[in-house]
Amino acid sequence: MRSGGASAEVIDLSSDDDEEPVPSTSSVAIAIFPSSPRDIKPYELADVKPPLLYPPQPPGCRALVPVKSEDPVPVPLAFEASEPPRVLPPPRLCRQFWKSGEYIVARRNPDADAPGGRNRLRINPKFLHSNATSHKWAFGAIAELLDNAIDEVNNGATFVRVNKFTNPRDGNPSLLIQDDGGGMDPEALRCCMSFGFSEKQSDAFIGQYGNGFKTSTMRLGADVIVFTQSKKNWAPTRSIGLLSYTFLMETGCDDVLVPTVDYQLDLATASYTQLLRHNQKLFSSNLAILSKWSPFASEAELLKQFDDMGEHGTKIIVYNLWFNDDGDMELDFNSDTKDILITGGEKKVKSNKPEKIAMQNYVANRLRYSLRAYASILYLRVPDNFRIILRGRDVEPHNVVNDLMYRECVLYKPQIAGLTELSIITTIGFVKGAPDTDVQGFNVYHKNRLITPFWKVASNSYGKGRGVVGILEAGFIKPTHDKQDFEKSVLYQRLENRLKEMTYEYWGLHCHRLGYDNKALPKASRAQYRAKQIDAGSSPASASHQLLDADIPTSSRTQSNIGLKRNFDALGAITEINKHQTKHRDVIQRKRFSEHKTLTLENDRLRDECLQYEESAKQLTVKEQKLRHQIAVERKKYEELLEELKSLDVKLEIQ
Repeated sequence: MRSGGASAEVIDLSSDDDEEPVPSTSSVAIAIFPSSPRDIKPYELADVKPPLLYPPQPPGCRALVPVKSEDPVPVPLAFEASEPPRVLPPPRLCRQFWKSGEYIVARRNPDADAPGGRNRLRINPKFLHSNATSHKWAFGAIAELLDNAIDEVNNGATFVRVNKFTNPRDGNPSLLIQDDGGGMDPEALRCCMSFGFSEKQSDAFIGQYGNGFKTSTMRLGADVIVFTQSKKNWAPTRSIGLLSYTFLMETGCDDVLVPTVDYQLDLATASYTQLLRHNQKLFSSNLAILSKWSPFASEAELLKQFDDMGEHGTKIIVYNLWFNDDGDMELDFNSDTKDILITGGEKKVKSNKPEKIAMQNYVANRLRYSLRAYASILYLRVPDNFRIILRGRDVEPHNVVNDLMYRECVLYKPQIAGLTELSIITTIGFVKGAPDTDVQGFNVYHKNRLITPFWKVASNSYGKGRGVVGILEAGFIKPTHDKQDFEKSVLYQRLENRLKEMTYEYWGLHCHRLGYDNKALPKASRAQYRAKQIDAGSSPASASHQLLDADIPTSSRTQSNIGLKRNFDALGAITEINKHQTKHRDVIQRKRFSEHKTLTLENDRLRDECLQYEESAKQLTVKEQKLRHQIAVERKKYEELLEELKSLDVKLEIQ
C-alpha cells in the first residue's frame, strides 16, 4: 500500500519469518469494497508482531530500555500521524453479541504469498466471535475467569475480585476481574492469548483445554486488556496484552493481531524498564496500538494499572460489553450495587405470601440472573483462606446440603472399565419449604466446579419428585468446553437414569413426610401420619426438618442390580422388596460397618498426626522466641562492649 510516497510495513499474527527483514507492502493490493454498506478503510499499522511466533530468547539477548516519560516513539504510517484521540470513534461492529459475527477482510496479509514462506495455520478474526458462541450464558463466561483464579491457589492466590470498571475514554461500564496469583511471564501471557496452550495438565486444575480465556472474554465484550505481573523468571516482569475484536474489525485485518508489551525490573534503579523482544520500533508500534485502542491513552496510564496489584497477580478488563437483543447492556451494574445481574433476568411476581417470597429468593431461582447467587454455589469446596470478592463484598459459600430435610446418602458405583471400585456418594433430600418451594434436581460437580445446577432428571405432570434435591461430584464423566453441561456419553446416560430412579425411590419412601398420601404405606401407617398432621395443625411446608436416623449410605447398588427398589413392609418400615438382597442384608451391613470403622480409625490416626504437627509447631515457635531473645541479649552486650571500647580509645588519646 502506498499513500503520499510512504510505505507501511505490516506483520501478521502468524508470520513464520521472524528473523527475516519485513517485506514492503508497496506492491500488495488492498481490496476495498466501495459498494458495500459496511465500507472499511483499514488503518495502516506498523509492525504488529505476533506474540507467540517469536521463540523466547535467553535473558542475556534481550535489551532493557528505560521507560521514558515523554510520548512514545511515533509509528511510521502512510499518512501524517496525529495524537491518539481521547475518545474513539463509534465501533462499526454491532454491539449485540449474537449479531456481531459479520466480518469483512479489508486487506491481505503482506507476506501470505511470500516466496519461500512456510505453510502455517492462520486464524481469521471472525473465529474469535464464532469460538465465543460456545457460551450461551454470560455468567458461564465469568465462571471461566473465576476458574482461572481458583487454579492460581496453587501459586499462592488468596482472592479474586470482580467489580465494575469505568472506561476512562467513554465512561461506559466494563468488567474487572483481578487476582493475586502467580501472574504470567511474557511467554505465558502469549500462550494465554493464543489457542490451545495450557500448562494445566494435572487433576488439581479446573481448566485444561487452553481455550477458556478467549471464549469467555470475547463472549462478555468485544475487547479485553490484560495486565499481569510475575516473579517466576530470573527477574520480575510486567506484561500488557490486548485482544480486541473492535481493533481487528476497524482495521480489517485478515489475521488475529495481539499487540503486547513487556517490562522488566532493573535491579540497579529499582524501576521497570522496557523489555525489547525484538527492537524499539516494534515495541513502540505495539504501544501505540495499545494507547489507541485500549481504555488507556498513554504508557503512563497503562503502567498505573499495576499500582494496586502487589508483587504478582493478573488484572483483566473486558470493555465494550455486549448488548442483548433489546439493545440493553447484557450485564446490569446499576440495579444492585453489591451484585452483577443479567439484564431482564429477574422476573419476580408480586406476592404477600411468605412461601412465594421464599421460593423467589431461593438460590435455585436467583442463580439465573444474580452473579452473587451463582458464585455462592459454583464451587463445592472453596479453598481455605481464599475469597471471592464481588463488588467489594465477599461471596458467602452456600452449601445446598444444609437446605435439605430427611437427608440420605446414596452410594452409586458406575461401571467403568478399569475403575470398578469407583464410588459416588449422592446426598439427597427434600429442600426446606417443600412442596411450596417448587425446586428439584441435582447439582452435579466436576473437579469441585458446578456443571449442572439443579439438573431436573425427573419430569412428569403429576408432581412426583417435587422438592427432591441432590448433590454429587461426578468426576468420571467429562464436561463440555463451556463447563455448563456434560458430554452425552454412555456414562452420562447411565448417570441420568440412576438419578431419575433415585428421585422416584426417595419420593416413594418419604413423600408422606410432606403431607402427601403415600399409597405405598400400609393403611394403618397412612392413617397415623394423617392424624399426626391434623393434631399438630401443620402444613407440609412447616413439617419438622428432621434427618433420618443414619446419615450414612442407605443404598448400595451396582449396575447388575440397579433395578432393586426399597419399599415398606407390613409394619411401615422401609425394606427391600427383593428377596435375594434381603438375604444378604446382614453381609451388606457388616461391610458398611467395617468401612465405617476403617474410616474412623484412619480419621483418628490423622487427627493424632495433626496434633503432633501442631505440638511441633508450638515447640518451634517457642524455640524461635528463645533464639530471638538470645540474639537481642547478645546484641545488647555487643553494643555495650562497643561503647566501652570507644571510651577506652578516647582515654588513650587523652593520655
